[in-house]
Amino acid sequence: MIVKTKKYKLEPKKYIILALKNVVIEFWWVWLVPVAIMLVPLFVEGAFWWCFWIAFTLVLLYSLFWLIQFAGMTQLEQNKVMFERLGYEVDSRQVMMKLNARQGMPIGWDKIQGAKKDKSGYMLFLSRVQFIYLPFNIFRTENDIRFLESILKRKKYLK
Repeated sequence: MIVKTKKYKLEPKKYIILALKNVVIEFWWVWLVPVAIMLVPLFVEGAFWWCFWIAFTLVLLYSLFWLIQFAGMTQLEQNKVMFERLGYEVDSRQVMMKLNARQGMPIGWDKIQGAKKDKSGYMLFLSRVQFIYLPFNIFRTENDIRFLESILKRKKYLK
């Protein structure tokens, strides 16, 4: 069976929001560093203000780093295909990204590093910064969603 989706265009703004959310969740431990810096005034008297500004600066720089990375991804020529209006065909062999009836790019399951399901759709990760986003509203039937989920579970991308 092949799951065919409606055509869908991932907007760069949506991509940036999803990617930032994923990085915050994946690197949750990074947020402990500013918290640890804010605990220094408990042990060193008069250190509150400089600890506060160091922690604030670290959070700001870290967030800006990832924001610039993801905003830059939307501008690269080799990533333009991620932001075009595409239809997807998913089967147990591959995920086919189709620009039209004749043009498409197959992505084998071996190229996909992981998958994640959230309340609005599936994310298939090709790398830390590249992913295919398949919202639930592009699937034609509920059975298509269940079939895709069974493929992802069979391939051990979802638990």
